[in-house]
Amino acid sequence: MNNNVPSNLKYTKDHEWARVEGKIAAIGITDFAQDQLGDVVYVELPAVGKELKVRDEFGVVESVKSVSSLYSPVSGKVAEVNAALNDQPQLVNSAPYDQAWMIKIEMANPTELDSLLSPADYTKHIAASAH
Repeated sequence: MNNNVPSNLKYTKDHEWARVEGKIAAIGITDFAQDQLGDVVYVELPAVGKELKVRDEFGVVESVKSVSSLYSPVSGKVAEVNAALNDQPQLVNSAPYDQAWMIKIEMANPTELDSLLSPADYTKHIAASAH
């Protein structure tokens, strides 16, 4: 099983990733998550300006197999939403870490990042859940 876990990201046990750019965290789902979902057909994302707390649901990914909720790894305000996913939800499958970022959050409390998984810990987490 090919698990692509970039070393510059933080991860959640629910298979979201966060890429930090100053006070902004770009959020998406991992390669492992999109692989488990199968072909993504629809992504529902929140409005810009929505306030989120850690573990708040911020959207939904629908695939041919299932519907999965998306959970925010950090608290803050939605600063940007990836509108490209409205027309090209399949980007979640082909480019989960770059073109298929889902939202960007202006973080209220960047120390929350400390509770996320490192790439090494996330790799162990998916190895354990694959058995």
